[in-house]
Amino acid sequence: MTDAAPPLTASRAQRNVALLVAAQALIGAQMPMIFTIGGLAGQSLAPDPCWATLPISLIVLGSMLSATPLASLMQRFGRRAGFLVGTLGGAAGGAVGAVGLVQGSFGLFLAGSFLTGIYLAAQGFYRFAAADSATGDFQPKAISYVLAGGLVAAVVGPQLVKVTAEAMVVPFLGTYLAVIAINLVGPVLFAFLDIPAPPRRVAGQTGGRGRVELLRDPAIAVAIICGMVSYALMNLVMTSSPLAVVGCGFDTGVAADIVTAHVLAMYVPSFFTGHLIARFGARPVVAAGLTILALSGGVALSGVALEQFYAALILLGIGWNFGFIGATAMLAQAHGPEERGAAQGMNDTLVFAGVTLASLASGGLMNCSGGSAAAGWAAVNLAMVPFLALAGGALIWLALRPAAER
Repeated sequence: MTDAAPPLTASRAQRNVALLVAAQALIGAQMPMIFTIGGLAGQSLAPDPCWATLPISLIVLGSMLSATPLASLMQRFGRRAGFLVGTLGGAAGGAVGAVGLVQGSFGLFLAGSFLTGIYLAAQGFYRFAAADSATGDFQPKAISYVLAGGLVAAVVGPQLVKVTAEAMVVPFLGTYLAVIAINLVGPVLFAFLDIPAPPRRVAGQTGGRGRVELLRDPAIAVAIICGMVSYALMNLVMTSSPLAVVGCGFDTGVAADIVTAHVLAMYVPSFFTGHLIARFGARPVVAAGLTILALSGGVALSGVALEQFYAALILLGIGWNFGFIGATAMLAQAHGPEERGAAQGMNDTLVFAGVTLASLASGGLMNCSGGSAAAGWAAVNLAMVPFLALAGGALIWLALRPAAER
């Protein structure tokens, strides 16, 4: 027996999706801001240029360690509580990062980056929250629409970098102060969110499969692998891209424009990705995403002219969109409501673990492999190959299994 929840209605789902789209668009603008300048600021503070992308790695590590506690918090108290904790983490991260910049302290800057990871973990649950009150074919569309909110973030974030990065005597300080202000929007938006909390169990009632049992489900295991690879490879290449662009002779404004194009490519397809999943299924869309990620790497390896940077980063964004949204839809369809916290928390912990390793590797590959920015950029993109093979092989393995075992 469970506590009764208000009925799911189309209007309720649409209102929640609209609020989550706004959150992704407005509060989410801080992520392209930080990913644009994090490596550059880290490079200016780090004692060794090989550690330039360590601030980005700390953001993702913070996300990895926050994902499971946030999932448990939301399983017990609802999505609003977790999202408010996320905005608190984002504001605290911006504040500590700003102090680190003022004091020239790499350690403090890293601490602020770690706190920012709490926000990134919470933002990752927006897509799952969209599915909570949606049913049928609207579920993959709701996931897709919420991620499409990143389209506004893709424009607003990098443009705010242009306005704020050199606005103060201390480089990038204005950007981090803007991040604090952005997080103040959160409590206003989430006050209107109306997502049902998961049903509460009574004594003696099962809570669904445990984490180990969930991982033994082929559909869940492959969804997690594909989500990890799609997100980790996108982060690997995106984290290095500002360093590569500037290292190849272009200025910070050009790097911001390329990141804008990349983030637009991440989210523009979201207007139709959900429809493609509803029509063709999640697995073919994931396969298309992995293929496009491979094309991105091929373009990046072809040269370091401006148009090649743009083309590679645009393809990288589209590939991430298909791969990550498809993997999210696969996961959402493979577990029950009572397994939401365990499955989603485990998924995002593992996804961000992969992203953490990718961002750690990104700086070393970019700055410490070869004698030039072009050589480092090539090393970053070659590193994609084995992981694309892993995810592609997992999808093929799942497709070849008997239908009853998928």
